[in-house]
Amino acid sequence: MLRPESGLLELRSVLGVYANLRPVQVLDELIPASPLKAEYLQGVDLVVVRELTGGIYFGKKTRDETVASDLCTYHAHEIERIVRVAARLASKRRNKLCSVDKANVLETSRLWREVTDRTMAREFSDVETETLLVDAAAMHLLSRPGDFDVIVTENMFGDILTDEASMLAGSMGMLPSASLGDSTRGLFEPIHGSAPDIAGLDVANPCGAIASIAMLLRHSLGLAEEADAVDAAIRTEANLVHPHGVVVKP
Repeated sequence: MLRPESGLLELRSVLGVYANLRPVQVLDELIPASPLKAEYLQGVDLVVVRELTGGIYFGKKTRDETVASDLCTYHAHEIERIVRVAARLASKRRNKLCSVDKANVLETSRLWREVTDRTMAREFSDVETETLLVDAAAMHLLSRPGDFDVIVTENMFGDILTDEASMLAGSMGMLPSASLGDSTRGLFEPIHGSAPDIAGLDVANPCGAIASIAMLLRHSLGLAEEADAVDAAIRTEANLVHPHGVVVKP
């Protein structure tokens, strides 16, 4: 049985959008919406750069009545290009990069770490680099989220960690994403799904969708000033958003 996710995976592959940027900013007005204490959330401003077209989601799958398998494969060039995207982004922000893997267990992660270390040493030696195992990263995202600037990781780890990070902002409805490749074309969408369970209830939070438009303006259309205006409008209207993440009508 085909699942709707297969269509999105195919679209990402065909378009060649291998870099998924997921910014996480915590607005002061929405700190009460997060389950974390306020002191952990001050100044949180990070971006997760998720590799989007490789790894276990795209690997060969097998299944019978008693066993199933999913193959996770990464090539060095796939790792190099996503690390370059993340490092360039970090160099324009606070110059800090955290690479997340599971190199104590997985061969793909051992390759990921080797290629990342080599790429950073050769091309981005001025960027402060930290490496974390994914389980430790999940913990540190909650215990010291303000320390992170740019996080780069593989497909599945990025999927999981960004859902966790959405709780810093109080709701998955707050977070946008941009899926980019080597051209100006991209896919722009909130990190959450379509939420059919709340269709017609007039409670959907539009902030993730609106912020995704800002990312489209910035990354595909080269309209940085217009993107800044959209982002500023979201911050201005944040007091209209209920702490539980639903829209409060003015």
